[in-house]
Amino acid sequence: MLSADFGHLERDTQMIDRSAAEWVHIDVMDGVFVPNISFGFPVMKAIRKATSKLLDVHLMIVEPEKYVTRFAEAGAGIVTFHYEATLNPKGCIDLIHRAGAKAGVSIKPATSVEVLRDIVPLIDLVLVMSVEPGFGGQSFMPDSLEKIRELRAMIDETESTAVIEVDGGISAHNSRLLSTPEPTLWSPAAPSSAPRTRRRRSRECCRANLRLLSPKHLLPASRAFRTHGKSQKTKP
Repeated sequence: MLSADFGHLERDTQMIDRSAAEWVHIDVMDGVFVPNISFGFPVMKAIRKATSKLLDVHLMIVEPEKYVTRFAEAGAGIVTFHYEATLNPKGCIDLIHRAGAKAGVSIKPATSVEVLRDIVPLIDLVLVMSVEPGFGGQSFMPDSLEKIRELRAMIDETESTAVIEVDGGISAHNSRLLSTPEPTLWSPAAPSSAPRTRRRRSRECCRANLRLLSPKHLLPASRAFRTHGKSQKTKP
């Protein structure tokens, strides 16, 4: 939603609602953890009213434990915070689950996946940043591929059901690099305000990423996170 036309937010949200996309990805920035500022609770609630799809909320904010409950109450089905932004990730995960949402943890490009080993069994999603958070229009970092492989192995080793989400620079072209039978991946959809050709390519990218869902991991990725109607509450 970061690239939506804010003057026609309801229109753009409803366009996504009519599409094949299952999630609406919302980037929340505070101007501290990252330089830019984006959405707050009023905009979040407006988006919630305009779509029945699951809201996938990515918090790029400091001290997320102060706000995760409010984002869940505002309609987020998944609340993802940055590992680097809190001193108490387990406490943050617990707050999200108690609020009735799925809990995700994101890591920056420079952060090793090993920091997640103790909490991977507790979470529902890991968001791998394949660009530096806070700015759009960046190119996919090829080093992210090895990080995704390491994360997939860690998830399997710990018998976690966490879904891997990849955010940043994903296109119809480079999504093929992720097309292996092993990872369960999801990539945020294209900006609704993008040119028609770019939207078409991004729909192709979305379909490519849907094909990455192997039968082994189909349930956590597409069914367990899918909700219908406006309530949007999910159980951990």
